[in-house]
Amino acid sequence: MDLGLTGKVALVAAASKGLGRAIAEEFAREGAKVAMCSREESAITSAAEDIERKTGNKSILPVAADLSTREGCEVFVQNALGAFRALDILIVNAGGPPPGRFDDLDDTAWQKAVDLTLFSAVRLTRLALPQMRKQKSGSIVYSTSTSVRQPTQYLNLILSNAIRASVHGMLKTLSSDLAKEGIRVNAVQPGRIATDRLVQLDTDTAKRQNTTPEAIRKRYEETVIPLGRYGEPAEYAAAVVFIASPKASYINGVSLQVDGGMLMSMF
Repeated sequence: MDLGLTGKVALVAAASKGLGRAIAEEFAREGAKVAMCSREESAITSAAEDIERKTGNKSILPVAADLSTREGCEVFVQNALGAFRALDILIVNAGGPPPGRFDDLDDTAWQKAVDLTLFSAVRLTRLALPQMRKQKSGSIVYSTSTSVRQPTQYLNLILSNAIRASVHGMLKTLSSDLAKEGIRVNAVQPGRIATDRLVQLDTDTAKRQNTTPEAIRKRYEETVIPLGRYGEPAEYAAAVVFIASPKASYINGVSLQVDGGMLMSMF
């Protein structure tokens, strides 16, 4: 299927590895111009070069930027606009806050998580909107978590559970407010997708339960996930790129879960 992304400009945050990296590569395969960022210049440059080699797409821009800061968000968007002169798609992604139960976390931990998870979304959206409004079109997708629908599945992820819910409240409001300007706003929620982040979370859970990460994964695959396996980053990326694309032009204000059927709720 041609998603209509050839020549479109997509900004993908936190894209040196994991889900962000997979999303950037999928956009590149579809012929989009891709700006991708990470805190570490060497990591994002290496990821961009690898994507160029794999896809043959020469329009890949790596940007070193810390999205937990206002300055970092500005650097990312300004560099992308300077290079491509347009901004059609914004993928808001960030490395998740560290695991921990409520009693483990002080004000500093909460503030860092708010800056990374909520304010990166607020700032990147604010910076992208003037160009999207000028173009009278745009697509914003927030990469979040299935824990927004079922927070109690991860009791050691209270930072993520609380703050990603705020992002969803923002996107739902924005989706209605911006629709008349031709700008769509959606979210995609990953379940158990096999990334370094999930290894970190399984390791933390294993320590708390006095078992092994392998045992945690086996339990999810055998008793929790109907498809019986963890997802692959490319499978998640395909959903994100579709919902961001012109082919999904009548999808607005939704939260799409990509979890192998793990969540049992109807909505």
